Amino acid sequence: MAAPPVPLSRRAMLRAGGALAVGFTLRVPAQAADESSAGRAARGRVVSADEVDGFIVIDGQGGVTLYSGKVELGTGALTALTQMAAEELSLPFERLTPVQGDTLLTPDQRPTYASLSVQQGGMQIRRAAATAREALLERAARQLGTTKAALRAQGGRVVPVAGGGEGLSYAELVAGASLSLPVDPAAPLKNPHDYTVVGKPVPRLDIPSKIFGRFDFVHDVRVPGMLHARMVHPASAGASLEAFDDTPCKRIPGYLRTVRKGDFLAVVATDEWAAVRASTAIVARWSAWAGLPDEARLVEYQRGAKVDRDQVLQAHGVTPIGAAVAGRQLRASYDFPLNTHGSIGPSCAVADFKDGQLTVWTPSQASHLLQKQLAAMLGLATGKVRCIYVEGAGCYGRNGSDDCSSEAALIAMQINRPVRLQWMRADEHGWDPKGPPTLLDYRATLDAEGRIAAWDADIYLPERPMRRSGATLLGAVLAGLPRYGSDEGIYDPGLGIPYALPDNRLTAHWLVDTPLPAAWIRAPGRMQNTFGTESFLDEIAAATGTDPFELRMRHLSDPRGRELMERLRSFARWEPRASRPRDPGELARGRGISYAKYELVRTYVGVVADVEVHRPTGAIRVLRVAVVHDCGQIINPDGLRNQIEGNVVQTVSRTLIEQLRFSRSAVTSLDWASYPILTFPGVPEVAVDLIDRPTEVPWGAGEPTTSVIPSAIANAVFDATGVRLRSVPFRPAVVLAALAQVERK
Repeated sequence: MAAPPVPLSRRAMLRAGGALAVGFTLRVPAQAADESSAGRAARGRVVSADEVDGFIVIDGQGGVTLYSGKVELGTGALTALTQMAAEELSLPFERLTPVQGDTLLTPDQRPTYASLSVQQGGMQIRRAAATAREALLERAARQLGTTKAALRAQGGRVVPVAGGGEGLSYAELVAGASLSLPVDPAAPLKNPHDYTVVGKPVPRLDIPSKIFGRFDFVHDVRVPGMLHARMVHPASAGASLEAFDDTPCKRIPGYLRTVRKGDFLAVVATDEWAAVRASTAIVARWSAWAGLPDEARLVEYQRGAKVDRDQVLQAHGVTPIGAAVAGRQLRASYDFPLNTHGSIGPSCAVADFKDGQLTVWTPSQASHLLQKQLAAMLGLATGKVRCIYVEGAGCYGRNGSDDCSSEAALIAMQINRPVRLQWMRADEHGWDPKGPPTLLDYRATLDAEGRIAAWDADIYLPERPMRRSGATLLGAVLAGLPRYGSDEGIYDPGLGIPYALPDNRLTAHWLVDTPLPAAWIRAPGRMQNTFGTESFLDEIAAATGTDPFELRMRHLSDPRGRELMERLRSFARWEPRASRPRDPGELARGRGISYAKYELVRTYVGVVADVEVHRPTGAIRVLRVAVVHDCGQIINPDGLRNQIEGNVVQTVSRTLIEQLRFSRSAVTSLDWASYPILTFPGVPEVAVDLIDRPTEVPWGAGEPTTSVIPSAIANAVFDATGVRLRSVPFRPAVVLAALAQVERK
């Protein structure tokens, strides 16, 4: 029997029966996930990305549940995806309830990464919703004895185009049956001129509960009978566990036991404080290991590292590799350091192994991939592992969340009890996979008129640690367990220069290894490549006495790129810099420009950074960043602005401050004092000008602005002081040394 009608509010829908109850289980104590009737019924639901009901379920009251394999990482993506579904279904936004990242309930849309949530995941959802709408129109036409063309979808009903009738509600049309039909890639999408939800600044779904302290993060998940654990990670990156003694732990009330498998060591207790105390009381003896390179010689390490293979990523022109081109020669090298992800909250996961079924509540950005990894690691069938996404502290790349989840899963299987594993700050900073160091070499030949006749670039970066960063879980590494043979590589596409040059080439030298385990971190490779490219362009502009803006326009042939740059010229009030005298005072101010077409195939972004350099201390302050952004169709302009602002703030931090420190054996930046990040006084003003193209496809915005910030700051510092900064981060001591060198000249 169908549930009685309920008012169509979000809260009422969450309380209603049927599929919508699933959305509720993600916001209440975790033990309810499989105890509810909805949880049990969901075990038979379709989760295929090729089927409409893999994404869209309409219940008997006309409420809609949206099942998304892409997840909310703090960027507003889930709100945008819900907008896209609501628009194509012609439903009010508030009548959709999203469920995200549950491997039992949602389709596998690949990890939430690479600025692809809207561009790919959103378009999958849009097509599924459009297919559903067309199917509802066809059903209504049959029931009403009319043609499909005479009907339209509006507000959760199918009504006559000409008016004169209430039509049929979606609830009446589905009549309790699912929309079991394949997604039609040719299903007609709504005309952007008819949009009522997409393109509007819809408030984010998650913000109110976060502001008022009602939001449940993964750290808040509780399961009946749950124990608490803490890891005892090795003393150094490559150390082996030789012996341990937990006698001191046994004097701690609540301490239960240790879990040891190979080099994997954890303590388990009845409460969290007991686990914390036990993790510091246990006596562990580790082997000596000192296999890391000298931090001070990291660039030399990269240049001398073993190359797995060379790959030409971009080539245009006829000059053979290594052949000389007549003209003035310029050379420069740039490097980027190791970065940690620096999630504000340490990683956390809850795992339960019962009746041969493993359930993990995880903040992973890749729950479906993690499901496969855990199954391989623990010798389980994939169907015996369920990963439920619960939002964590954010990541912008693969931080420690997957590793923490793998460790929680291993502990749960060893003790046959549900367990909550919380990393400490030293675990997060010391053991999350790092953004790897990157080295770039540039050579250019200028003709007699100062134009770029030839451009040759080389980038040195690790291949296997990056391309297989989805395959190595810390729990599997420490315990010596199998690793899933994934190849989730996203690192190399689109590296190159977005300008029309008569002769240009970029060669990637894929290194066999990297000093510490590596993984994606926001705009991987693209930021480093753009830092080198756009900085070197400024060096060419200075060498030829050309305004940096004009140099770019001289070599930019893409009409859409030129339009964006002209808009940036006006928006930022750019004035030519070629012959501008520098201020010799204590505070030197300058402006720098940078441009990118992300991965050479999508989102266009241009920025102008205004900086202030304090000559006596070498401190750089970014005063203002003006951004012009073209990602095609805008789904939520407010959310997009938030994304761009986040790109700027985080990357200013990475450019000016962040640098991982390490000894020959281990990471030494284990807290916020040794790995500082930008604080509120250092946050610049961010001005954003959005170019909306409603009839174009939507592209991503989570990474592109990140890619242009380091070079814009470096170019602004040169404009202010004449100092060329080629090594990130631009810390005061580095700037002071560079200033002194310029003064000596």
